[in-house]
Amino acid sequence: MIKKALLIMVIFQLTACAELQQVVNQLPNGMITNDQIAAGLKEALNNGVTNQVTKLTIEDGFFKNELTRILLPEELQKVGKTLRSIGLSKLADEGLKVLNRAAEDAVGEAIPIFVDAIKGISFSDARNILLGDKNSATLYLQNSTSQALYQKFNPIIANSFKKVGADKIWSDLISKYNSIPLTNNVNPDLTDYVTGEALKGVFTMVEVEEKEIREKVSSRTSDLLKKVFALQDK
Repeated sequence: MIKKALLIMVIFQLTACAELQQVVNQLPNGMITNDQIAAGLKEALNNGVTNQVTKLTIEDGFFKNELTRILLPEELQKVGKTLRSIGLSKLADEGLKVLNRAAEDAVGEAIPIFVDAIKGISFSDARNILLGDKNSATLYLQNSTSQALYQKFNPIIANSFKKVGADKIWSDLISKYNSIPLTNNVNPDLTDYVTGEALKGVFTMVEVEEKEIREKVSSRTSDLLKKVFALQDK
């Protein structure tokens, strides 16, 4: 049974390689090497980091971007709604903004982790990415970096909460909410929540760039990108 499973895996790998090679051979004038395919995908991912992820590191990079703005966790949505209903909208707004500020502080640490992951792309990775779904490059980065990014982001976000006063703001917000009669007390782990939302924002922006390069020839800003991504246009 094990031998049969291994045989199936080998056949699948050889079939995928043959499929890509067939596409390569059909290119006009055509030769593109395996190294060029890997280099093109690395360039595309580096563009995603440079063109999109860096936007999140500036002030309001998260907060003013509808794709990445961090909203209140479900447990605290009722807190914000209740505080607004009793005239504390400004306090609720400030509480939301500091969550996004903390994410902005952390995202700069993603770039060297991404760079290392991109350098490690093999031809096998490149083949699967190129012939895969429209977000395959993003998923590759997500699968290979999420754990390292979480470990890097989490303490930075915790420190950022202290730096921008988020810990005090939210302590005051939650205390005010918990003191309101007939409400159930809440005590969420905001550091964990914002870390997770920051990661979602980062990969959302990488996917934006990947989609651009896959779908728009005009976004393929080098000869290498044009040549490599012509393969997936077939």
